[in-house]
Amino acid sequence: MTSLLAALPLAPVELVLVIPALAVPLLVVIPNYRASAIVNVIASGLTLAAGLALLAAARERGDFLIVDDFNIFFVVLTTFIGFTTSVYSATYIGHEIETGHLTPAFVRFYHAMYQAMMAAMNLALVANNIGLMWVGVEGATLATVMMVGIYRTEAAIEAAWKYFILGSVGIGLAFFGTILVYMVASSVVGTGVPAMAWDEIAKNAGALDSKLLSLAFVFLLVGYGTKAGLAPFHAWLPDAHAEGPTPISAVLSGLLLNVALYALLRFKMVVAGNLHAIDVGAILMTLGLASLVFAALMLYRRRDIKRLFAYSSIEHMGIAAFAFGLGGPLANFAGLLHMTMHSLIKSAIFFAVGHVVQAKGTQRIADISGLSVTHPMLAVGLALGVIGIVGLPPFGVFTSEFLLVSASVSRHPVLTVILVAGVILALGALVMRMQGLIFGAPTGKSDAVKASAIPLFVHLALAFAAGLWLPDPLVRWFRSVAALLG
Repeated sequence: MTSLLAALPLAPVELVLVIPALAVPLLVVIPNYRASAIVNVIASGLTLAAGLALLAAARERGDFLIVDDFNIFFVVLTTFIGFTTSVYSATYIGHEIETGHLTPAFVRFYHAMYQAMMAAMNLALVANNIGLMWVGVEGATLATVMMVGIYRTEAAIEAAWKYFILGSVGIGLAFFGTILVYMVASSVVGTGVPAMAWDEIAKNAGALDSKLLSLAFVFLLVGYGTKAGLAPFHAWLPDAHAEGPTPISAVLSGLLLNVALYALLRFKMVVAGNLHAIDVGAILMTLGLASLVFAALMLYRRRDIKRLFAYSSIEHMGIAAFAFGLGGPLANFAGLLHMTMHSLIKSAIFFAVGHVVQAKGTQRIADISGLSVTHPMLAVGLALGVIGIVGLPPFGVFTSEFLLVSASVSRHPVLTVILVAGVILALGALVMRMQGLIFGAPTGKSDAVKASAIPLFVHLALAFAAGLWLPDPLVRWFRSVAALLG
């Protein structure tokens, strides 16, 4: 597959955009839902191959696209989870058609929007133009809004509408912040395209007007912070997870939150390069701890299994935000590792949750128990996912949280207490819920699980291996990006 891509007249950075973009109109016209699912998997696989090819590609920049140490691994992670989710989705969506929850026409639309979302997220990651980055995040938002409401139930439409309204407000504020950054940069690097090139702006960060730059970051923080699910801008996230198809919940938690935080970090690097600008680190630490503690407490009150893990995503985005706010080589390393491990494990958990919903016919936690009796393999997968996401060894989340606590305890011991308390609160809530789901007498339906379990265990295996050993190239990448983040 990689050799086939090498024969094409496009660079890998262009292929990660072109392949999913070309798949969109093709998927719209394919009449058979099985064929459209296969094409969706093939397109996602080709995009993953293009993303892997970036690892061997030269680091280069253009006025509109850039390949650097900061984005290259995020592209690989995004295309990998996009591919595994498409494999899971192919069998999951087939079950939804068989049960009458979706029509073939809606499935064609779903697959087309899936590729549109992948193209938009990849665009946000490889864009060197701050306007293109904004377009990518907005495009991914619109595509996921369509998929959240695809069941066309009253609750699904309400969740999609809520997501659209809050997301539009957030992205509108991010747009205004982007305009302010352009205005500030144009007075230093000149008007036009150079004033929108991220690397040129970062290079001249120290010469930018600190007051306008600080104001711009406030708008960008609220705008992209909404997409990243940080409290108090998170209100769209639980509804979108609960009412949309489960594969989209996996992508929302595993990918879209990362892309939004990535965009925010790009601007953080610019603001941090100006000595007189706002203290970005303090703001991110405050929002991070607020998100962590708020989500940890809310976990105890959830009655819907998908909402439960949606709040878990808010918790982990808070941990990552705190890490990047703390800054320094060790904390940034921990933040990057945490984003990666959260993407792998949380998407795996939503794969397992999709199996549970299909088997039990409900998302209500009170109506689900005894999975170890009726679906032992599914119970093992869900239990491992919960063990991994709460930060127990030997999964990679334990490593990232251990590194973060180590970095924090010597610099902000009081904040470390809050961090550890939030993590322990979340651990207690999720372990308590896991026990009720897995053990006890079986309740409700016990239908066969038809969706593929391979993506679930592949993700868990990778997260397990990362807790024991990280490859040297990955460690070097984390270290180089951690140094860039300051």
